[in-house]
Amino acid sequence: MDAFAAQSPALPLAVALSGGADSTALLLACAARWPGQIEAWHVHHGLQAAADDFERHCAALCQRLGVPLHVRRVDARAAAGQSPEDAARRHRYQSFDALALAKPAREAIKTVVIAQHADDQVETMLLALSRGAGLPGLAAMPARWRRGGVDYARPLLDVPGAVIRAWLRARGESWVEDPTNADERLTRNRIRARLLPALDAVFPAFRATFARSARHAAEAQAILNEVAAQDLAVCGQPPRLKALQALPAPRRANVLRHWLGRAHAQTPSSAQLAELQSQIVAATTRGHRIGLKVGNGQVQRQGDVVVWVPAARAAEAVPSAS
Repeated sequence: MDAFAAQSPALPLAVALSGGADSTALLLACAARWPGQIEAWHVHHGLQAAADDFERHCAALCQRLGVPLHVRRVDARAAAGQSPEDAARRHRYQSFDALALAKPAREAIKTVVIAQHADDQVETMLLALSRGAGLPGLAAMPARWRRGGVDYARPLLDVPGAVIRAWLRARGESWVEDPTNADERLTRNRIRARLLPALDAVFPAFRATFARSARHAAEAQAILNEVAAQDLAVCGQPPRLKALQALPAPRRANVLRHWLGRAHAQTPSSAQLAELQSQIVAATTRGHRIGLKVGNGQVQRQGDVVVWVPAARAAEAVPSAS
């Protein structure tokens, strides 16, 4: 557990504490290194009976360490068509946002650390590969990012899960096992139980090499984001149709993806992006309309520009080509 040797996060710091082995180890390491500068955030998702055991473990651990614990209770059940993992993640980060805002400015948390480790990173990459993901998916989980004025970090991304558990056992520390981790109906659990041992047998260094590939993908995506921002500055917001048509297809796809993601928080599928490009290229006269469902809205042509309209407004709007 030398993950903190080169770490110097802005303090005070909050540890996202689930009660599992990884976050338990993270809290112990942080509390030892930065005493008096740490608090713990626990989100009770309300999804299983074991959730109460997780909260009790967190409370007992924090009391023993003298670390303040803040608990948020949420109903993280997935909506129709939403994956349970995505629903839980969304509620978790919404809870973190609320906890960050709850502190007065002089006591505000500067950094939040999350305990995903090297095995989690590999699982995320393999899931992305199985879905045909592009660079954002292959980049997997970032080690650092900023959200709502707070720095976030994953300091254990280079540490295998087995190392974390061995570190805890050597210190006589306990944790709570999530019962759902043994459910191989979940794809991530099947990867963990079946694929990772096979990779370990054939490519013992796979965690480090996968992490390197993820960093390469993240660097390449950062360059694509810069190019997209430059192209969007030329195309305008909303982007002008003729400016989009003037771009080569790969750059047009890149700028459309960037615009929809940054301006409207929508992520088009590969099929949607290909169809949107076809409609844009075909719209060479004033009478050509553009209409394509993307996310919870629709991309439309309005005069000389392309816009994204939320579903409620899209149902009422009549796309104009004049």
